[in-house]
Amino acid sequence: MQINPELTTSDRSFNYGDGLFSTVRVSRGQLQLWPLHLNRLRQGVERLRMPAIDEQQLTAAAEQAITAPEQVLKLLLSRGAGGRGYAAGGISESHLHLSVAAMPDYQGWQQQGIRVGVAELKLGCQPVLAGLKHNNRLEQVMLKAELATTDWDDLLVLDSQGRVTEATAANLFFYANGVWHTPQLDQAGVAGVMREHLLAQLQPEQGYYSLAQLQDAEALFLCNALMQVVPVRQLAGKVFDLGPVRAVQTGVMD
Repeated sequence: MQINPELTTSDRSFNYGDGLFSTVRVSRGQLQLWPLHLNRLRQGVERLRMPAIDEQQLTAAAEQAITAPEQVLKLLLSRGAGGRGYAAGGISESHLHLSVAAMPDYQGWQQQGIRVGVAELKLGCQPVLAGLKHNNRLEQVMLKAELATTDWDDLLVLDSQGRVTEATAANLFFYANGVWHTPQLDQAGVAGVMREHLLAQLQPEQGYYSLAQLQDAEALFLCNALMQVVPVRQLAGKVFDLGPVRAVQTGVMD
C-alpha cells in the first residue's frame, strides 16, 4: 500500500470511483471510533475484492496525519493505478490518500435540533454495494445540490422502492412504541460507523420503513461520525419530541 502517492490519471478511484473512503473525527488528538472505521474498511476491501490492507501501516499513517487536537481526517483508499478499462488486472498495490480539515461546529444542531425535508431524488438499489462507503458518490452529490435549493437543514432520502434509507450524509434512527428503529441497509445507503456504534448501544429493530411510519414516530435523529447525534425537531410538517434523543446523546457524545 502506497501512502499519499502522486495522483495520476491512471488512478482507479479517479477513473471509476474504484475504492473506499472513511471520514474520521479527531478529538483531543485521538482517532474516534477508529476500530469501527478500520473494520468497515476491512469489510469493504473484501467485498470489492481489493488487496487486503496492512492495518498497522494504515493506523500509523492515520495517526501521523493528525495536525490538530480537533479536526477531520479523511482516508481515501484507491485500488491503485494502472490498467485500461474496467478490468482490474495489472495493478500492483493500493493507494492511500490522507487529508485533514477543520472540524465543523455542530453544537447548534445538537442542542436545538434540525428541520428535515424529503428528497425527490431516490437512491438506486444495489445489494452488492449497499452499505459500502465507496468512492462513487454521485447520488450524494446530486442530493446535496437538491438540498441547496431548499430551506431545510437536511433531506430524508428514500430508495427507488420508496423505503426510508438515510439522510444526505447521515444515518437515521426513530423512536416508536417504546423501541428505537433504524432502516436496514442491505439494498442501498451507507452503513456509518456511528450507526454501527449505536446498534450496540440501543439494540434497535432494523427493517424496511415507509415515510408514513416515520410520521407516526415520537422522536427522530440523524447521526454520523462527525456530528454524532443530532435531533430532528421537524420532518416536513411533523414536529418531534427531543426528549428521547437527549438520552441517546448523553450516552454517546463527548
